[in-house]
Amino acid sequence: MNAQALYDPMNEHDACGVGLVANINNVASHQIVLQGITVLKRLMHRGAAGGDPETGDGAGLLLSMPHKFFRKLYPELPARYGVAMFFVENTLAADAFDVKIKEIAAAEGVKVLNFREVPVNPEKIGRTARETLPHIRQVFFDGTVFENDGAFDIKLYVVRRLMEKACKGLYVCSCSRRSIVYKGLLLASQIEGFYKDLNDLDFESPIALVHQRYSTNTFPTWPLAHPFRYLAHNGEERFGQP
Repeated sequence: MNAQALYDPMNEHDACGVGLVANINNVASHQIVLQGITVLKRLMHRGAAGGDPETGDGAGLLLSMPHKFFRKLYPELPARYGVAMFFVENTLAADAFDVKIKEIAAAEGVKVLNFREVPVNPEKIGRTARETLPHIRQVFFDGTVFENDGAFDIKLYVVRRLMEKACKGLYVCSCSRRSIVYKGLLLASQIEGFYKDLNDLDFESPIALVHQRYSTNTFPTWPLAHPFRYLAHNGEERFGQP
């Protein structure tokens, strides 16, 4: 009688790839970021590519706010601040959106500290991804006027929702004082070459939550790349974006 092997093809399913690297003592380091990228590369088989083999379904990392890196760029950052990472479809609209974001934030009692164009290398990604490459920017918000972190968190959520409603063609990858998302219409192996920030030794995090997307019912786009703002997951095709 033949013995039943542990493998059963009935248990085989297609799905996105998710991974987590964390320092159990909550100590930030660049090594955690590098390890997260390594995990992401190991998940390439959980993604896919179409007619352009150099453009994937999307990949990215959700990281704790890299305070050391940002304070090196902007030494004047206050003790409490938040950062929104966002895509703008039409690069010509970027300046107009900056003005609108300032107006929205001011109406909610939030001061905009500055805008930053995120340095990227388009030559490291596929042709299809380059053709739809958005303008990638960050905006820094001052949270010192709020009595506690919770109040600032709520206000950042409100500002994000107002940004999305007022600015057509703008997608907010993340908007938080605690975490930030670096993602795109990329293969997992391309993210560190595309986002120059991730190669800076001062870019540190105690966690790296990574996601390699496998699109099923939706066409791959920059906004649909995973992870999303709060957690990576496998259900955007069915349940919509959080």
